[in-house]
Amino acid sequence: MILDKLSNSARYTGMHPLFEQAFTFLKEADVANLPLGKHELVGMELFAIISEGPGFSKANAKLEAHRKYIDIQYVITGLDHIGWKDLNACSEASEPYTEEKDIMFFPDKPNSWFDVPASFYTIFFPEDTHAPLATDEVVRKVVLKIAVQ
Repeated sequence: MILDKLSNSARYTGMHPLFEQAFTFLKEADVANLPLGKHELVGMELFAIISEGPGFSKANAKLEAHRKYIDIQYVITGLDHIGWKDLNACSEASEPYTEEKDIMFFPDKPNSWFDVPASFYTIFFPEDTHAPLATDEVVRKVVLKIAVQ
């Protein structure tokens, strides 16, 4: 898991062949005004999902994990509050993995919580479970999905 501000993104472009394109999109696209929903950037290898809405309470936050995609979650406006726990430390999934949605959920509670303000992003790899939007604020964010290679 990585938490950083967009101005430091060059530090991470060597971690995956599509990270540079993902960060270029965040820097150059008008993400604050793009329509909500899915935007394909490199087919199903790299796409963005723009969302906006209220979070839910920390008590209702659910840990999730993905197998096929790495998430770069960039906060455009608002303040996201996210929980994290290492996948290997989680108990059995409460909602088993579905390949179509590339997601599974866990009954565990996060080990750590942190704030992600506007202009900051997190990177979650398949070994990172995360519980996003555990906030009372309205958050506009983009989740970039990058295929694991």
